[in-house]
Amino acid sequence: MKLTHPWLIKTGALLASGWVRWWMHTLDFKALFPDPRLDPAVSPFPRRIYLFWHEYLLFPFYLRGHCNAAILLSRHRDAEILTEAARLMGFEPIRGSTRRGGAEALCRLLRQGQSHHIGITPDGPRGPRRHLAPGAVYLASRLEMPLVLLGIGYDRPWRVRGAWDQFAVPRPFSRARAILSEEIYVPSQADRSTLEHYRSALENRLNELTLQAEQWAAAGIKYPNEKILSRQALRAKGPKKQPLLPSPPPPISPADSQFRSKVA
Repeated sequence: MKLTHPWLIKTGALLASGWVRWWMHTLDFKALFPDPRLDPAVSPFPRRIYLFWHEYLLFPFYLRGHCNAAILLSRHRDAEILTEAARLMGFEPIRGSTRRGGAEALCRLLRQGQSHHIGITPDGPRGPRRHLAPGAVYLASRLEMPLVLLGIGYDRPWRVRGAWDQFAVPRPFSRARAILSEEIYVPSQADRSTLEHYRSALENRLNELTLQAEQWAAAGIKYPNEKILSRQALRAKGPKKQPLLPSPPPPISPADSQFRSKVA
C-alpha cells in the first residue's frame, strides 16, 4: 500500500528521521579534508555541490543537516517520506533528479538566491550503481559552483542485496569514514563534449575516493590529519547575512592535481 495521506507521510518521516538519529549516533565518524573549510559545517561560503554515491546517503544525511544545504531528491511518489524526513534532519529538499525533472530543479536552485550548498547522489534514484549521470556536471557548469567529491565507506556494512545500489546499512558501533576531494570547477556554459570529459573524470575519481574510504574503514588505520566528525546541531534562527562571494578561480582540467588523491 502506498502512503499518500499527508498525515501518514509525516508520521513515516518522523519515524524514519528518528531511526537514523538513533542508529547512526553509535558510529565512529572520521574524515580526511584537503582543506578544513570544505566541511559545510565550518564554511558556509562559497556554496558547493557535494557528490556522493546513493548507497552511502545515510552518512551526510545524519551528519550535515542544519548546514544551509539543499539535497536533490527524486520526484517519485515513493520519495515523499524521504522528502519530509530531509526537512526534519535540517535539509532543504529539492524534488527532481539528474535524469528526470532536472530542468525544473535547476530553476528552483536559481530562484533560491544562490544561498545553499547542494548535495546530489549522481547515480540515483535508479542507477546504474556508481555511474555518474551528466546532470550534476551540467548543474555545476550552469550555476558556476565548485564540485566536491565525497568518498564514503563503512566497516563491513550490511547490504540491501535486492536494491539497485546495494544500499549500505552500517553496523552499530562500527567505523564510518569519508575522504573529500578539493574543489573542482567545471567551465561555465561548457559544451556537450566538455561536460562528458568532466563527467567521466569525476566518475573515476569518485569511485577511487569511495574505494579508499572503504579500505580505510575496514582497516581502521589512523592518519595524523584525520578529523573526528559529529552531528551538526540545530542553529539558532536569525537574520541571514549574505557576504560578498569571491570570484571563482579559473576552470581546471581533469588532468590537474585536484583530481589526484592527497591522502598518504
